[in-house]
Amino acid sequence: MAKDLIIVESPAKTRTLKKFLGNQYTIEASRGHIRDLVKKDMGIGPNFEPHYEILADKKDVVKALRSAAKKADNIYLAPDPDREGEAIAWHIAEVLNKKPEQIHRVTFNEITKRAVIQALEQPRQIDEKRVDAQQARRILDRLMGFRLSPLLWDKVRQGLSAGRVQSVALKMVCDREAQIEAFVAEEYWIIGANVEASRPPAFNVKLHQIDGKKAKVENGDQSAEIVEGIQTHPLSVAALERKESRQRPQAPFITSRLQQEAARRFSFSVKRTMGIAQGLYEGREIGDRGQIGLITYMRTDSTRIADEALTEVREVIKNTYGEGDLPAKPQQYGKNKKGAQDAHECIRPTTFDLPPNRVKAYLDGPEWKLYKLIWDRFVASQMKPAVYDVTQVDVAAGPEGRYTLRVSGKVLKNPGFLKVYQEVQGSQEDGADDGAAATAGAGDLPPLLEGEKLQLLEVTGEQKFTQPPARFSEATLVRALEENGIGRPSTYATILATLSDRNYAERLETRFHPTALGRVVNQLLQESFNELINEGYTASLEKRLDRIEEGDLGWKEALADFDKRFQRFLEVAAKEMPDVKRQGIPTDESCPECNSPLVLRFGRYGGFYGCTNYPDCEYTRDARLSREEAEKETEEEANVPPCEECGQPMVKRRSRYGTFYGCSAYPECKNIRKPEGEQPKDTGVTCPECNEGTIQEKKSRRGKVFYSCSRYPQCKYALWNKPIDRPCPQCGAPFLVEKTTKKAGTRLLCQEKECDYEEILSGPGGEPVATPGAEVGAGVS
Repeated sequence: MAKDLIIVESPAKTRTLKKFLGNQYTIEASRGHIRDLVKKDMGIGPNFEPHYEILADKKDVVKALRSAAKKADNIYLAPDPDREGEAIAWHIAEVLNKKPEQIHRVTFNEITKRAVIQALEQPRQIDEKRVDAQQARRILDRLMGFRLSPLLWDKVRQGLSAGRVQSVALKMVCDREAQIEAFVAEEYWIIGANVEASRPPAFNVKLHQIDGKKAKVENGDQSAEIVEGIQTHPLSVAALERKESRQRPQAPFITSRLQQEAARRFSFSVKRTMGIAQGLYEGREIGDRGQIGLITYMRTDSTRIADEALTEVREVIKNTYGEGDLPAKPQQYGKNKKGAQDAHECIRPTTFDLPPNRVKAYLDGPEWKLYKLIWDRFVASQMKPAVYDVTQVDVAAGPEGRYTLRVSGKVLKNPGFLKVYQEVQGSQEDGADDGAAATAGAGDLPPLLEGEKLQLLEVTGEQKFTQPPARFSEATLVRALEENGIGRPSTYATILATLSDRNYAERLETRFHPTALGRVVNQLLQESFNELINEGYTASLEKRLDRIEEGDLGWKEALADFDKRFQRFLEVAAKEMPDVKRQGIPTDESCPECNSPLVLRFGRYGGFYGCTNYPDCEYTRDARLSREEAEKETEEEANVPPCEECGQPMVKRRSRYGTFYGCSAYPECKNIRKPEGEQPKDTGVTCPECNEGTIQEKKSRRGKVFYSCSRYPQCKYALWNKPIDRPCPQCGAPFLVEKTTKKAGTRLLCQEKECDYEEILSGPGGEPVATPGAEVGAGVS
């Protein structure tokens, strides 16, 4: 009797399944999608009928699948349990030419023996509505990409692209940059005082209200007046409130939250997090347990938890932490947002007899970190809340007690879930600190009574300035996309990668900065397609795809509605969009050689300023260089030795990989030379992103030193601070970084965000600094 055939997406899954199922089944992998829309005519026929072809690099895969299918009575299609996976299953069924009754769809949210066998025992038909939703998404992307991109080729330069979601992400990055540039800092002052009651210790309070309204101190004169009022009038306890507060644990991870937390804790990129999670899901060799999937499916926006998982994790909590930390009933995290794929679960461990300490020896460092993060978050999500005793003290000060100073203190009474997990807080997005209240920890507040007189020890006014909003990091951009309903868990990593790959944004110190090209493309798209390329409309399209999947909307109907609107905007844009390619973008600069106006243009390697008097005047300048910087480069080129092959002058040129000197006789002479002093210096530190290259010292186009992977452009890991090949003595991170600032001097710091290790090398003026009782350079933490 012929063996039944199981087809999964990745080869890694085949190895895991073979460990479970032995020789009972033949198991093959499709290696992702096997078909896509043909290129000709966008692959879309009348009435949006899709025309598919087998991908060139999958012809051998399809041949192998057909061969295996011929020998099987039953075929179980087991691609991933999401919309894309459903479409992959449908495409496989289409090319196998088997009878419908021989084709079965199976899904499992975890790759464990129990889940796989249960799925094989409960097969279903391919979900046509889910396939329709995926086809609609693919055709939407093709309609927009194949029509917008040629428009940009014609108006800006060849090779550009625009996409349905990518263009909105670019808009968000450009909008944030515009907010930063338009930001005007406002002065404000924080008034703080150190006071003492009849019993120690002394404690700090901050100005909270003036005449019963929120305090707003805008200048030094106002600050001085308040400080004097506090100094010259008695202080007393105006109000004293004690209460108990509870902090609930966070919900178990969904994709976006995992990406954000891994970025905050470990500085993992979104792509790296998903790659590690994919491996944990597909399976790892764990001692005598063999190959086993350690986590559930990692692309999910659902917080649902299977009943058996709840039972098992509650048993773990009871046995590990005691019944005192176990709620009477399982924790519930409300309904999933509309559109969440509720057939999925949250991201959680698949088995609860493999805690992090038991698998550490079988995983590499990043895998173990992510597994422990998922384990801890899930276990904590089913524990009791943390309980605090909170004390809030209001102090009356100034004439007639018109100033209210406040301190809030809390003491942890019962840690609850905090025994296991505490979320790392990201940096403040607005950068502001209104200083509304001082905070005090356990034991920092003395016994107090309402009406009790206080003695003022010190009062200060500190000048501050509001800060602009922070640029997006990968984690915060994912959060913004999620909050706006843009994209899905399976697409976040691709969206971010596209911004960099298309040179629309560059990442400096982990933050997205729009390039000159990105700004211009965004401006042109917003001027012509602002009703279609925005957060609201893109989110509405995502909702329409969800409605198609739910059977509430026909997919061709949705496409017709979009195409009608899009075609109207496209026709207007073809006529009215500025012709940047031929005319350039006007600037307020004049050519230093002929005094004609300069315009911004875009070439193969980025933006440049060119003279409008071309070809009579051939002046050009890299858009990232000021006139002064360009003139300095010209002076340097005059001293560059001539070409060693033909004797002609060498001129500085730029490519996507940096600067170089090329012979002015090109193309007759193709000699090139790296600028002196620009050879990368190797630090000897292994790149933490790819674990293959090493970190090298390089210079940016503006001459600023930075450090990046030797495998660029394959690996784009970079940082500003110099890496030092020494592990962190506090957390074991593979290297430290050397940072120098005017205020703090030179220090060695740990790159891990949750680690506060600091080693002082020199003070602000460069003078050696020694900590009490230690040699200079000893670690302090």
